[in-house]
Amino acid sequence: MKTRGTDKKSIAQGLRMSLSRLALGMVLLLSACAPVKTPAVVETPPALVKLTPSAYPALPDDLNYEGLNRCIQMSLAYLRKLPRDRAFSFGTDSYTAAHLIRSLEVFQEFIQTGPSADQITAMIRSDFEVYRAAGASEKVLFTGYYEPVLKGSLKETPHYRYPIYSRPDDLIAVDLSAFSAKYAGETITGRFTGQTLVPYYDRKTIENREIFKGQALAWVGDPVDLFFLHIQGSGKIMLDQGKILNVHYHATNGHPYRSIGKVLIDQGKIPKSEISMQAIRAYLKSHPEEQDTVLSANPSFVFFKTETDGPLGNLNVPLTPGRSLAVDKKIFPPAALMYIQAQKPVMTEPGQLGAWEDFGRFALNQDTGGAITGPGRADIFWGNGPYAELAAGHLQHRGDMYFLILKPTALP
Repeated sequence: MKTRGTDKKSIAQGLRMSLSRLALGMVLLLSACAPVKTPAVVETPPALVKLTPSAYPALPDDLNYEGLNRCIQMSLAYLRKLPRDRAFSFGTDSYTAAHLIRSLEVFQEFIQTGPSADQITAMIRSDFEVYRAAGASEKVLFTGYYEPVLKGSLKETPHYRYPIYSRPDDLIAVDLSAFSAKYAGETITGRFTGQTLVPYYDRKTIENREIFKGQALAWVGDPVDLFFLHIQGSGKIMLDQGKILNVHYHATNGHPYRSIGKVLIDQGKIPKSEISMQAIRAYLKSHPEEQDTVLSANPSFVFFKTETDGPLGNLNVPLTPGRSLAVDKKIFPPAALMYIQAQKPVMTEPGQLGAWEDFGRFALNQDTGGAITGPGRADIFWGNGPYAELAAGHLQHRGDMYFLILKPTALP
């Protein structure tokens, strides 16, 4: 009986295997006969779209061109160091560095005559190409940044206990484009352990490791002030005897930036409608027991260097308050002339936000930022002081952004 039972089981298993092979064969046959569907190709719209002259905006400058000449000079200083034939993309079009230089020179000569809004608009319509940034619904989200001014010391004291670190020697930044063209513009940051590159320490680890303290450039008295210095990327440290130390972004630890504002919103600590740098400061000041946890939620950490001047943008030229913009360096031409339309705050008294009003002005692309990515983002540098801090802390408005360049037919 035992042998017969085994034979039946074997026969059943063989039958199941045969049926399985038959079913698989039918599936393969039907698959071979079925029409092959080609995946739909989704084209990414260009970051900049050329407008017809009739679609150009009116171009009043709410600052009456104040600071614009200096800002143009900074872009020219950068461009004149480049090969004349270096190519820059404006959407689907390309222009050389020499063309950008001549565009800025022609524009600079014209604004020195003090043109009216109608005159500058007519000149641009006649002689310049205008490209609109194609963000979401063709609108750009504008935010702001500023230059913090902190009191500090070159030595650690009972009052100044929070260090501003220089770039550590073991931090390695690898340009991935050297390995493959598909990684153009991409870098990774880490440190070597033996023969392996591993991620660098995160914010919490760096702040708790004593070995970094020998690399302090200066010390400040408030961890929240220091955190926002990291966010802004540069600042001034007021030392004893009135000396000023300019500190500027040098490198990051390579960890992704995480907004602590979003963390506080997600945790129900601050309503989304009320979020601002000022609201975050107020919350952390009233909840000191949460400071370390909230600040550590952003693993990104900035290392600084000192400069004789500042603040400097990513073009290594001084920024101009209200004129220098930070946009995505991977998709927008550096040092180029821009025009922006958005809203700006009205300050009723130092640090107090009043109404918002529309504004339009010329600006230049002279900086970038880790959180400023894609065609629909821009960060306005506001300078330093109460108004700059107010504007940088509250600005989160959508508006329009344009890039301008001299028409090839208008070249002198």
